[in-house]
Amino acid sequence: MSFSKRNLFNRWAPFYDLPFTSVFYQAVHKRLLEFVELPEAGQVLDLGCGTGKLLKRLAKRHPQLMGTGLDFADDMLQQARQQSAAPDRLTYVQGGTDTIPLPDDQFDAAFCTISFLHYANAIAVLHEIHRVLKPGGQFYLADYTLPQWSGQTALHVTQADVHFYSPTGRETLAQETGFQVEGHHYLLGPVLLTVFRAEA
Repeated sequence: MSFSKRNLFNRWAPFYDLPFTSVFYQAVHKRLLEFVELPEAGQVLDLGCGTGKLLKRLAKRHPQLMGTGLDFADDMLQQARQQSAAPDRLTYVQGGTDTIPLPDDQFDAAFCTISFLHYANAIAVLHEIHRVLKPGGQFYLADYTLPQWSGQTALHVTQADVHFYSPTGRETLAQETGFQVEGHHYLLGPVLLTVFRAEA
């Protein structure tokens, strides 16, 4: 992400959990969790974790889970650490998604919720996610999608520097990065969950 976007998210951090945002993400997370399968003591990564709400919900649901949140905005991570419900099991790391500062084959699952649209190089990001996942690990991508009837598989909105992918577009990305798509599920309006599995 660009320096200007980092500044935007740092300025947004103190207000990120205001009621509208919280209600929206809570609804998306609630639906997302219906499709999540994790080992009892799984290790998970949340990319673009923001203030850590998804990791908090995962940790509550899985008492032995170990989670890592990754975000490029320091102020978001500061909020996440201050609000952490399980500081012994959840850690937060500053860094980008196209060069994830974490070891190979570490995680059983990775999540990305309404932040993939900000990533300029989707192929690089998916290669990095594949690298840090264990063989057979799952990647849960929940983000706004393009309708199939539009005929477009991907759209870059230059003014906002955001990217949207249709189900077909996501399947193409998977084929190019060593993933297999296990399914698509609409969570809330145009927010689509795609479940990827890392091939060995």
